[in-house]
Amino acid sequence: MIFVTVGSADPFDRLIRAIDEWAGLRGRKDIFAQIGNSRYVPRHIEAVQFLTPSEFRERVRSARLVVAHAGMGSIITAMEAGTPMIVMPKWASLGEHRNDHQVATARHFGQKPGIIEAIDEKDLIVKLEREEALSSPTAIAKVASPDLINAIREFIAGNTKDSKTEDLELAVR
Repeated sequence: MIFVTVGSADPFDRLIRAIDEWAGLRGRKDIFAQIGNSRYVPRHIEAVQFLTPSEFRERVRSARLVVAHAGMGSIITAMEAGTPMIVMPKWASLGEHRNDHQVATARHFGQKPGIIEAIDEKDLIVKLEREEALSSPTAIAKVASPDLINAIREFIAGNTKDSKTEDLELAVR
C-alpha cells in the first residue's frame, strides 16, 4: 500500500490531485490518503480527512511507501518505521504555506537514504514510476540517546548561569 499524507495544518490539493490522477491512469487501487482540509475530492484513491495519531503511525508502518508533504511529523514517523518516502514541499508562492521552510526540509531530508525529494507534481510522478527502486531508510530510535540528552543538559546548564549564580557557587565552595 502507498500511504499519502498532507498533514493537518493546510490543504495540499496539488499533491492529492497528482496522486489521484496517477492512480486513475495506472489503475492503482492500493493507495490510501489522509487529505486534511483538501478542496480537491479524490476519485481514484481511498481517502479520509484526518487520522488519529495511532491510526497514522499504523498506516506508515504498514505502507510500502509514504508520499507526504515535507512536514517534520510525517518525515520522523516514516524514519522511525523505516518506511521509504517521497516528500513534496508545499510552496508559499502557491499559497500552500506561510513560508518556504518545507522546501529546505525536503531538500535536506531528500539527501538521506530512503527519502526522495519531489520538487513538483511532474517530478513526483517520475519518482512514483520508480517506486520499486526506492531503498528503505535505516529506522531511527523513537527516543534520544543518553549521550544527546546529556549534551543538551550540559549545554543548558552552561548557558543558564549568570554572574550571581557563579558567585553563589563560589561562596558555597
